[in-house]
Amino acid sequence: MAKRSATRTPVKGGNPRRPCPCGSGKRYKACHGTAGGAEDVIVPRPFDGLAAECDLVALREFVPSATAPLPLAASSAPDGRDVTLATVLPLAAAAMVRADGSILVGLQVQTRSGDLSRDLGRAVRWAQQASPGDVLPVVDASTAGGQEVRLQDLMIVDASLDVTLHRDFGWWIPDDEPAAEEVAQSLQRANAAIMPTEPVTGEGVHAAYWVDAGDKAHIRWVRPEPEEQLLAALARLSARDELGLGEGSRYAGSFRAHGMLVPVWDLDKERHAREWVPGV
Repeated sequence: MAKRSATRTPVKGGNPRRPCPCGSGKRYKACHGTAGGAEDVIVPRPFDGLAAECDLVALREFVPSATAPLPLAASSAPDGRDVTLATVLPLAAAAMVRADGSILVGLQVQTRSGDLSRDLGRAVRWAQQASPGDVLPVVDASTAGGQEVRLQDLMIVDASLDVTLHRDFGWWIPDDEPAAEEVAQSLQRANAAIMPTEPVTGEGVHAAYWVDAGDKAHIRWVRPEPEEQLLAALARLSARDELGLGEGSRYAGSFRAHGMLVPVWDLDKERHAREWVPGV
């Protein structure tokens, strides 16, 4: 008897011959264009194409306690409920629906695929279908019925994030809701580990954050420029001895996060965050 080959049903939403929008380099039909496919594809720049890309990277990687309303397209919010992005949720949950029906989706979560944008898209879809009190511990291939939906499919792509930084994680527990013992313990641990963080503001400055790391302070600044272009610019500034942000600062290097380069400066801890306005 001849062996039958498995077939996959194409997912709507793309020309099968064009490159997949996830950035994997594969054709759509060989990647996200097949139901249940591409779980192992690593998407190096998951938030590409979104105006909020730099803020999403910062909230995912190093901002400890912050929230931001997710600017959903009208077609992505069928019941009109708002969705709030959060850096960390109680017990590191991927998403939760509070008793009042409000939706929270976590960014600093465990992932089981190579596409963070798709994981977040599935978490949003799950929460929109969940009941008050439901909690999603982790996103996997079956979440939200395995829909191939990404943040780029749900958000207003040219909208920015209105980020609110919090000094602790007290916002986890609404004033009118009792805290479960497990959540209260998680809150205590999270508050003990938090590093004071404030945004650095100034003309042309976006997605830059001052962080008190204990023995020293830093500025971490997520940059939107292509990596090679930015590294060349930093090298030119270094050659002219103009890479510092002022007296008491020192360029410490850069790290990569989700396809973006994040320069870091060590700072004089005695100066307040509002005294630093990057000049590069």
